[in-house]
Amino acid sequence: MKIISLEISGDFFVLKGEINSLVKHRVAKKIIRNRLKPTIISDTEWEIEFNEFNKEEILFNLQSFFEKYEYRIEYTDIVKDVLKDYFQKTSDFNEFSKAALNIRNNEINTKDFEEFSNILREKLPSRKLYPLQLLSAFHLSFAQNACNFSVPGAGKTSIVYGAYIYLKSLSLDNSRKVDKILIIGPLSSFGPWEKEYNDCFGERPSVKRLSGNGTNAKEKKDYLYSNSPSEITLMSYQSVANSVEGLIYFLKKNKVMLVLDEAHKIKNTSGGKTATAVMELAKFASSRVILTGTPVPNGYEDLYNIYNFIWPKKDIIGFRLNQLKDMTSEERDPRIDELIENISPFFIRIRKKDLGIPEPIINPPIIVEMGKVQRKIYDYIENKYMEFIIESGNYKESMHSMLVKARLIRLMQAATNPAALKKPLERYFDSDIEQNDIFIDDSEVMDQIMNYKEHEVPNKFIEAAKLIKEIISRGEKVIIWVVYIKTIHDLSEYLESLGIKNKLLYGAVPVDSGDDNEDIDTRERIVEEFHEENSDFKVIIANPFAVSESISLHKACNNAIYIERTFNAAQFIQSKDRIHRYGLKENDIVNYHFLLSENSVDETIDERLRIKENRMTEIIESQEIPLFNNLNDDEDDNDIKALIKHYVQRT
Repeated sequence: MKIISLEISGDFFVLKGEINSLVKHRVAKKIIRNRLKPTIISDTEWEIEFNEFNKEEILFNLQSFFEKYEYRIEYTDIVKDVLKDYFQKTSDFNEFSKAALNIRNNEINTKDFEEFSNILREKLPSRKLYPLQLLSAFHLSFAQNACNFSVPGAGKTSIVYGAYIYLKSLSLDNSRKVDKILIIGPLSSFGPWEKEYNDCFGERPSVKRLSGNGTNAKEKKDYLYSNSPSEITLMSYQSVANSVEGLIYFLKKNKVMLVLDEAHKIKNTSGGKTATAVMELAKFASSRVILTGTPVPNGYEDLYNIYNFIWPKKDIIGFRLNQLKDMTSEERDPRIDELIENISPFFIRIRKKDLGIPEPIINPPIIVEMGKVQRKIYDYIENKYMEFIIESGNYKESMHSMLVKARLIRLMQAATNPAALKKPLERYFDSDIEQNDIFIDDSEVMDQIMNYKEHEVPNKFIEAAKLIKEIISRGEKVIIWVVYIKTIHDLSEYLESLGIKNKLLYGAVPVDSGDDNEDIDTRERIVEEFHEENSDFKVIIANPFAVSESISLHKACNNAIYIERTFNAAQFIQSKDRIHRYGLKENDIVNYHFLLSENSVDETIDERLRIKENRMTEIIESQEIPLFNNLNDDEDDNDIKALIKHYVQRT
């Protein structure tokens, strides 16, 4: 057996001995290059750099590697101490993981749980957590670094505040104590985090938003280096990369719980700027929290960054990135069970069925006959579109082209509001679209489009107004979901003409920066006013691109009307969750209404969304870690096939 000596010199492991023969071994050479990454000083000496975060891991890998190739390692006393400490820490962490898993499985120490519950009763005077929320908060406070993969509407924000206030209540000499919370999330989440704090603690938070128009680079820097930052700091993912140095200082100086809201945004493992910056911050936080209802939308590899974020020094997952990708492609890979077992101590997931909320009423679709002008415009566009798709001979290939997608959007617009055809499609595409993306060469049809508002009001608008009046007459409020911006404005204008006041929530409505003029309608102010019992408007018209996540309307509104939808099932489900979430009373009745133009793409979308939603719901409710990699949210082959089938049946 060959002998290798291993010692430490500064920030390097130094290996000396008969090493060179390993480089000639094909498999060993690959492991050396990819995992050990040494600097080869000579045939008999290697150096491997380490830091405080990977020192023990590298040492363990070296030991495993040389044992595999029948080398005996001679350690200096310093290295022996490092190894001894490593194995002790590993043993301690294994016990800690078992304890976290027991809590997750509701096998808890009654005394510890009662102490935790008493503190929350005292510190959370305005919010009583339901049993699963309380268990989740207790688990998070114990683990300190954990994920919550619960469905939208499960109260993840309240769970975080419950764990946070417990950890904040600990004594100054307790290593688990935190006293600040930094939340990185989409801009639309800022208002809900602030509102939930007020709902939980009965007072407005001390808060600073470091994203948006109200914060310049100097102000951001001054705040992060200040001696008295706010209790809550809110930041968007887009802002992190330019503030890494300041954020590291902030995390080092304060005892911070770092929360990633909608954390699937850091899944990029190929060196994306945002993901890289966020992962760098993880090393310096006192507590790390992941929140996302879709942990693996594309595959098990999406877990890689998530678990490296919550435990930067630990290999919780136990598999390399390429192995995770293999598991995704092979549904019955036996390693999947091992993966779930590895990560289970550090995540909790509340399903929709766990919430105990009343089932919503899915009203039968209202089939709307098109007006004469709309019918002529729609039929012309549909015939041209189908002719183009069918004659291409390969719709699988053609459907992915920008031009074909543009024409499908035009078909959907014509099914609701032909006036929207006047507007360009820049919002939906990064690349240029051919000028004639609606492919109309008929002067009469073009004239009818350009002057559509003078010819008729879309019948969907008329039917929606009838339904809205009925809802308002019962003293209730309603949210109307519309996809296309022109239609949002046209519908709003039509309702106002009937005396139905409404407010809009879509991409152009600003997020509150904290310094806005009081006369400006921000998303937060609109939602806050909507919740007031005597608000002067009872109708919100919303766009699912902009507000299908983060906002909660269930306390003010139990009615939703869908004027337009796309084939995107995930977005559709998220929009439904705005009014169907935890907090509904037992006798609350949630109603969904769908307006479909007769003999149109609307009917195909309705059919396909029902199929997709059922499949997604089955996955969400049955799988421990929901995997959607085989379920395309937007237009896929089956959507186009259904569209062609319906068209052929009708014509």
